[in-house]
Amino acid sequence: MINRRHFLAAGAALAAAGLVPAGRAFAATKLDVFTNSDANISDWLANIVKPAFEKAHPDYEVNVVIARNGGLDQVAQRALAALAAKADPQMDFAEQYDPNLPKGAIEAGLWVKFDDQLVPNFAHVNKAAIQSPYSMPYRGSQVLLAYDSTKVAADAVPKTWDALTAWIKANPGQFIYNRPDKGGSGKNFVVRAIHEANGRDPGAFTVGNYSKEEAEKRLAPAWAILNDLAPSLYEKGAYAAGNAASLQLLSNGVVSMVPIWSDMVLQGLAQGAVPETIKIVQLQDLALCGGFSASVIPTIAAHKEAALAFADFLLTEEIQTSVLKDLGGFPGVDWSHLPAALREEFAAVIPASIPTFPEGDWSTALNEGWYRNVAPTIARG
Repeated sequence: MINRRHFLAAGAALAAAGLVPAGRAFAATKLDVFTNSDANISDWLANIVKPAFEKAHPDYEVNVVIARNGGLDQVAQRALAALAAKADPQMDFAEQYDPNLPKGAIEAGLWVKFDDQLVPNFAHVNKAAIQSPYSMPYRGSQVLLAYDSTKVAADAVPKTWDALTAWIKANPGQFIYNRPDKGGSGKNFVVRAIHEANGRDPGAFTVGNYSKEEAEKRLAPAWAILNDLAPSLYEKGAYAAGNAASLQLLSNGVVSMVPIWSDMVLQGLAQGAVPETIKIVQLQDLALCGGFSASVIPTIAAHKEAALAFADFLLTEEIQTSVLKDLGGFPGVDWSHLPAALREEFAAVIPASIPTFPEGDWSTALNEGWYRNVAPTIARG
């Protein structure tokens, strides 16, 4: 029988000699973390999250695997097949993946059902961010209003939809949003008009309640709102070509206010690409839409215990602070679980709500209806 004390002592000696990483007396369990996110996210996982997690959990080693352009779908299909065969799925954790995929995965029992027993910090997750118990939201982004503080006085910054539309009309040519099919910031400005026209009730739009008749009834009042605003927009009805184009017009002083994704403007400010005179605010009667990147863990993951520990670590104050400061994203946890200094710094953008709008038929109807009813002279493409 191996004497455990002698084994640990030998391991410590090897570590001291530099033959194994300090803090590890034996080979670490390798945790395969898959991501299909952009390079800024995979770099953040590899350069910030990985070393921090390994320092806190020296028995585990994180292997960040990039699986973009449909690669993660193939990995998930393989995992579903492995579930049926009772085999190793060769994936322990997937960052930013829809638990409804592959089709039938939830029903088959492929994904872990999260709760605070398995992942203690799950109790801190913002309840409005949870779309499924089979995925764990840990970072998000939300559309905000960005404005030039040299042109818009602090007491004139709109914080409700009515105040925003009044400001647009009182300051003709100083506001622009992008075409809804060219970027989410413009799309979600249109969505906010739709919500306003439907009693500020995001719940009125679900994947299951779409019909052509329902769309015509619910969207028509929003087209009227947007047409009423059009003459007061930049160039009396111009629309930016995308998210970045909107931010560029604001940064260059061409306009004074735009809707923009939180991560785009926060990263731009942090990197000096956006002037420090650009400030941000969120509507408080009903926020502009946002979304969260969620993660899944296979129930048959070879290193499920390590994957659950990694999930819990993503929700710690350390990493959630990094989401804000290093990624320019929004926290997955409730803001009350972040340092008071950060809450004060971002007080103007902490949302009172996190509304969403369904993809699929509703989004198609939004895009087609906007071009047909609001911007009929603009060709799509």
